[in-house]
Amino acid sequence: VQLVESGGGLVQAGGSLRLSCAASGFIFSNYAMTWYRQPPGKERELVATISSGGSTNYADSVKGRFTISRDNAKNTVYLQMNSLKAEDTAVYSCNAARGGRPWYLADYWGQGTQVTVSS
Repeated sequence: VQLVESGGGLVQAGGSLRLSCAASGFIFSNYAMTWYRQPPGKERELVATISSGGSTNYADSVKGRFTISRDNAKNTVYLQMNSLKAEDTAVYSCNAARGGRPWYLADYWGQGTQVTVSS
């Protein structure tokens, strides 16, 4: 099983990035997928979740700016991040959960990609 994130980098405040998380080794379409982040020196926090059926949920801090989506044919989940702020700086990771498990008890975890937003 693998979850491989990509698309992170350095961007100016107000800019955009699109993160991807490519999954392999399990039946992707059966799993809810979550993007979470860990800012420097802080606890990890939920960013957005998309269920196996396509329902989405967002942290209040990113609502209206970030969009999570999935492509089951490509076994990939995306996070489109717009209007980025300095406080969005963090390591962004994805995970996969089945059977209604909460995101913090996910079955599979990725390694993460760094997003740095300069002000």
